[in-house]
Amino acid sequence: MNTVLARVDDLRTGRTPFVLATVVRAERPTSAKPGDRALVLPDGSMEGFVGGTCAESTVRLQGLRLLATGESTLLRITPTAESETVGEGVVTVGNPCLSGGSLDIFLEAMLPPTLVHVHGDAPVARALMDIGRAVGHDVRRPAVGADLPADLGALIVASHGRDEEPLLVAALRANVPYVGLVASRKRGRAVLASLDVTDEERAQVHTPAGLDIGARTPAEVALSVYAEMVSTRDPAPASTEPVVLVAEAVDPVCGMTVAVSESALSIMDNGMSVYFCGAGCRQAYADDPERYRR
Repeated sequence: MNTVLARVDDLRTGRTPFVLATVVRAERPTSAKPGDRALVLPDGSMEGFVGGTCAESTVRLQGLRLLATGESTLLRITPTAESETVGEGVVTVGNPCLSGGSLDIFLEAMLPPTLVHVHGDAPVARALMDIGRAVGHDVRRPAVGADLPADLGALIVASHGRDEEPLLVAALRANVPYVGLVASRKRGRAVLASLDVTDEERAQVHTPAGLDIGARTPAEVALSVYAEMVSTRDPAPASTEPVVLVAEAVDPVCGMTVAVSESALSIMDNGMSVYFCGAGCRQAYADDPERYRR
């Protein structure tokens, strides 16, 4: 457990998303015990222990789904359920591989906070740093010309005429979700007109940055900018059905749905990959493929 928790700190420092799976209830006979933990990483690999291969396969699939939505849930794995069902905060999955017991595993999606780059050192820029951190963002002031991280969520220029154009162009070409320029309407229009970008890209720049809330102080301006960021981000999925944004396959032996990833167990059959929940199902297929071909 200590190893898993230490790994959590490393992943957070490296801004790597992951799901922390914690066994909260185990009904015998099961190999996992309450308190056992594992991590599900974006490539489908797992570290730690929450049960045998079949339970691990289910946790991997559900964990990858949660990484796509950023949500958390209680996962109930039981051999008595006939199909996957989704309730309020609970996903129940039938697992015929279990030896008769059931597992309740809390899956907590840990996504890195929104990464924000602020350029400038004037009062508004300093307020953007303080307020952004207060609302939970990862706010940084990088050097001009530094490479933009792939997961950059926002770039806000509050440098009052210094290095504005190259910063804005770089952010637009990198498709940064929110690009803001703190400037008056008149100067903002002039800066936009000078950018070597398409009209469609130019329209992505928010200037004057921030919602019109009558802001007067630097802190109020910063608050309006973050309010605009929130108002323009993609809405969270509203459906209660499982969100399938990861590649999935059905184990032809036991019928379980499994995630297709580099760490998934598979066999090449007639030029096609066949995926399995565990080594037992893979061996059964290898021993008699004709029995399970569809």
